[in-house]
Amino acid sequence: MVNKIDEAFKATPRINFLRTENKIQYEIDAPLSIGYGQTNSQPSTVRRMLQWLDPQSGDNVLDVGSGSGWTTALLAHLIGPTSTVYAVEKIADLMKFGEENCQRMNVRNVLFFEAGDVYGLPDLAPYDRILVSAATTELSIVLSILLAQLKIGGRIVIPSRTIIHVIDKVTNDDYSHKEHPGYVFVPLI
Repeated sequence: MVNKIDEAFKATPRINFLRTENKIQYEIDAPLSIGYGQTNSQPSTVRRMLQWLDPQSGDNVLDVGSGSGWTTALLAHLIGPTSTVYAVEKIADLMKFGEENCQRMNVRNVLFFEAGDVYGLPDLAPYDRILVSAATTELSIVLSILLAQLKIGGRIVIPSRTIIHVIDKVTNDDYSHKEHPGYVFVPLI
């Protein structure tokens, strides 16, 4: 039986979110450049992060570092048309690239924003799920900002250096935390 993440990957082919010069490599399980020192992440890593994030139908999701829009589109498929993915990208040209990719793929339940001086998108918080697709070297600082934007009962998946952290917000002061080591990401800017 095909699971919901397999369905999302099938409905949202990676090739449609790559630069022309990299489209020939779309099946390679490796990160591919999208310019500006950023990448379209390795598919097996994206799959694991989505499994750990476990977005559900009806969730509102914050996608930090949306890049090419691929994870944004995958998330949009997973949460369904009545929910929204809020995609935040620091680099204006990449935000436009991701937004255009999603429009071309007819992904409608997404909103794109150019990142400001604060991580995330606090004005539209709280979120059920938050996915960060670049590694922070200042985990405690970034986490405190993003956890304030997460609903109680929500989950954040965030890389720091070579570890992917999965954090559940139990109460405003209580969190559960799992670590998955052995990953490489571009830096969160």
